[in-house]
Formats: sequence, structure tokens, C-alpha cells
Amino acid sequence: MDLAKVTSKGQVTIPIDIRKKLGLKNGDKVLFVEEAGRIYMINSSMDAFREAQMEFAGEADRVGLRDDEDIVNMIKELRKEGVVDR
Repeated sequence: MDLAKVTSKGQVTIPIDIRKKLGLKNGDKVLFVEEAGRIYMINSSMDAFREAQMEFAGEADRVGLRDDEDIVNMIKELRKEGVVDR
């Protein structure tokens, strides 16, 4: 367990062990989430990435992409059509 002091401006220094566990670097943003009476601090970039993963879940199956070769072929086809630049 780590302890941090709150300044008069409401600022805290996140202990280095916690920053490492959250993958936080200088300039990163953190997200505070309340859930079941507890407050969680989350790396906002990682949370956005997880949300994007959830949104895209099942899309590969929906469009018939089964493996890397299917993806490469799809990109080649899109390039032929001029939809994707090289």
C-alpha cells in the first residue's frame, strides 16, 4: 500500500510503483472511476484502448477475416480500389 499527500490545490504525487503498474509516463492522463463505493484510478489511454477493442470485437468475423493472410489480401484490394494509400 502506498500513501500520497494532497496539496492545498488538490494535487497528489502518484508513487512510482503505482505509476509503473499503470504504465503512466510524464504527460499521461488518469481517469477516476467510481464503482460500488470505491474510486479507481486508471490510465486513460489504456482505458480508451480497451474500449476500442470491445467495440471492434467480432468485426473480423463479421467481414470474414480469419487470419493474417486475409487481412493482407483485404489491404491489397483496398489499395487497388484507391481506398487506402501506401
